[in-house]
Amino acid sequence: MSIDPRVALQSLTTALEEHLIAASNRRGDGDPSVEAAFFAVADAFEVYEDALYEAYSEVTPLQVFEDEDDEAGIDDDEDLEIVQD
Repeated sequence: MSIDPRVALQSLTTALEEHLIAASNRRGDGDPSVEAAFFAVADAFEVYEDALYEAYSEVTPLQVFEDEDDEAGIDDDEDLEIVQD
């Protein structure tokens, strides 16, 4: 089942707004609400990217990079980052 890219974009926008709220209310390093918001942005971005590609064969200039250990089956989400090329 495909997702409308507009719906996926709205979810990404919401995730970014929630991340900003969590970051502005941070209660120290390793705040679990900031970490959860961070991963919500990464997940929402991947859904949006997939929906955009499926609907229009188009991608964004952004990527979510994962640690090499993740590719080996080791789950280390702390090293996940979003960068712009």
